[in-house]
Amino acid sequence: MPSLRGLNEAGHHIELVVTQPDRPAGRGMKLTPTPVKREAQQLGLALYQPDRIRDPESVERLSASAPDLLVVVAYGQIIPGPVLDIPRLGALNVHASLLPRWRGAAPVAHAILAGDHETGVTIMRMDERLDHGPILAARATPIGEHENAAELTARLAVMGAGLLVEALANFEELRAVAQEHTQATFAAKLTREMGRLDSSRDPQDIDRHVRALQPWPGVTLGSMKVLRGHVEGGRYVPEIIQYPGKKAERAR
Repeated sequence: MPSLRGLNEAGHHIELVVTQPDRPAGRGMKLTPTPVKREAQQLGLALYQPDRIRDPESVERLSASAPDLLVVVAYGQIIPGPVLDIPRLGALNVHASLLPRWRGAAPVAHAILAGDHETGVTIMRMDERLDHGPILAARATPIGEHENAAELTARLAVMGAGLLVEALANFEELRAVAQEHTQATFAAKLTREMGRLDSSRDPQDIDRHVRALQPWPGVTLGSMKVLRGHVEGGRYVPEIIQYPGKKAERAR
């Protein structure tokens, strides 16, 4: 959403916004639009919600829009070659890490899990391999000692939008630099099992997991889900907890 807003505010003509289909959500499992859809509708932009971006009808629809440039931000599907070949000036990705570190689906969580002291955002030219293309721009930022993945993701989204707008303002002067592929690390998708911990684990490890796995899948210690806590005197101290079927509360 920050990148979409940033492009619009910078005066770029947005021919088409592509986002995921509405999905069932909440206790009532009502069809719910993505935040990007809501933002596009507020801005009065044309919208397209294919199930699969690689299907022939999706490729045909994108070709019909004849874009100069394709910008991809956390789309959630691999963009195939036939789509990457459509825009005259290529395809750019706003990625929430300092590539080649943490290629993949969950770069913010893995940076926290690994105890990284800094991360950042990268603007890269896309190719058919995962987060593999050359780098056009990057910007680093420290990871706060108590910052969780939700907070860091929100901050990086704003940083990425700013860097994207800057990159497009100087697009003709940018020099693409190949990644050091031998230095690549991979950020696999998060799983529910990653959040099932026991209190005997190292306190720093528990703290990294609690911060990294917000908002999903969260960390469960015994019967309680820990939403926030800290390390104190060699032990992990939960601050905000939640029991099944109950609201979050401060730990006593």
